[in-house]
Amino acid sequence: MPPTPAPSRLGRRGFLSLAGGAAVGIAGCAPPPDPAVRSASVKALSTAHPPPNTSLTIAVRTSRIQFAESGLSKELPFKVSEWPNLSAGPDIIQGFRARSIDLASNAGIPPIQAHAIGVAARIVAVQVRRKPTYVFATAPGSSLAGVEDFRGKKIGFSQGQAQGVVVLRALKKAGLTTKDVQLVALPSTQFLTALQSRQVDVAPLGEPTLTKYLSQYGKDGARDVRTDVVDLLTVLWAPVEVLDDPAKAAAVRSFVPLWARGSVWAWENTNRWIDAYYVKDQGVSREDGKRIVASLNKPHFPARWDEAIAWEQETAELLADGGFVPRFDVEQLFDRRFESLAAEAVDARYREGA
Repeated sequence: MPPTPAPSRLGRRGFLSLAGGAAVGIAGCAPPPDPAVRSASVKALSTAHPPPNTSLTIAVRTSRIQFAESGLSKELPFKVSEWPNLSAGPDIIQGFRARSIDLASNAGIPPIQAHAIGVAARIVAVQVRRKPTYVFATAPGSSLAGVEDFRGKKIGFSQGQAQGVVVLRALKKAGLTTKDVQLVALPSTQFLTALQSRQVDVAPLGEPTLTKYLSQYGKDGARDVRTDVVDLLTVLWAPVEVLDDPAKAAAVRSFVPLWARGSVWAWENTNRWIDAYYVKDQGVSREDGKRIVASLNKPHFPARWDEAIAWEQETAELLADGGFVPRFDVEQLFDRRFESLAAEAVDARYREGA
C-alpha cells in the first residue's frame, strides 16, 4: 500500500483533490460552467421504457446489494454495465469528468463542488435525513469533549464532501470560524489514517468506519464527539450529457423509483440488510451492524424539493462565506422533471409533503 500523503493546511481558496491525486484547480479560478448546459433541462421526460441495449454505469453500491437481495434487479428495464465501488464525492466528480459514471449517490455538497469547478450535473432524486449521519472522532489520547474545544485544533476537512459541510456547520453553531481552527485538506478516505497517526486532532466519520475506529482505538483514548448537525440530503445525480440523452434519461427515470424502494426494503428487512451489507460487505460484526442500523434515519422522500433546495442554497452560501466556492443559485442543480418520482414509488409513511 502506498504511503498516505501528509495533510496540508487548507487555504481560503483551497483545492479539491480528486481520485488518483489529480488536482482540478482552485474553485474561485475555475471556469464557470456553460449556462446552456448547466440549467435544468426543459425537454419533456419520456415515460416510456428505455430503448433496448440502453446501459448505465451506476455508482450506488447500496442499491446494488439491495436490488440483489430484494429481487428488484429483475425490474430494471435496462442494463447496468458496471456498479463501480465508489462513493466519495471527489471520486464521483472525477468519474463524471471522465464519462465513466452515469449516475451516482452522494450527499448534497458534491454537486455544489462540481458546479464550482465546471462539471455540469443535475440532481434527479432526493432523500432527507433528520438525524446526524456523521460523528466527530478524536485522535488517540485526545482530551476534546465538545466542539467548543476545537479552537486551535487540526480538523480533517474535505470541502467537496458531506463531511466538509458538517465541519462548517458544527463550527458555526459553536460560534467558531475557520480562522479559529486549522482545516487540514484531506479526502475523507484518509481521515481514518490521519486520526490513527495523530496528523489531525479530530475528523468527522460515518458508519461503519466510526465503529471500527473506536473499537480499535477507544482503549487508547480515542472518543466520539457528538453534535446535532444534520447532513440533510442524500441525492442521486448525473452528468447533464446523460440526462440530455433521451435513452439514458429514460433509464435514469426508471431507476429512481427502484432506488427509493430499495432503501425502504432495507429499512423493513433489517436482519437481511445487516447480514448482506454490514457483515458481508462492510466487515463489521452483526452486533455492531444492529447498533448502526438502530442509529439510522427512516428513509423519507419529499414530494417537493423546496426544502432540499433551500438547504442546498444555505450550504452553498456557507461554502462561499469561507471562500471555497463562488456564489450561485443552486436551483440550477436540480432537474425538477424527476421531482416526484421517488416519493410516488413508496408507501405514504415514507413520503414527505405528499
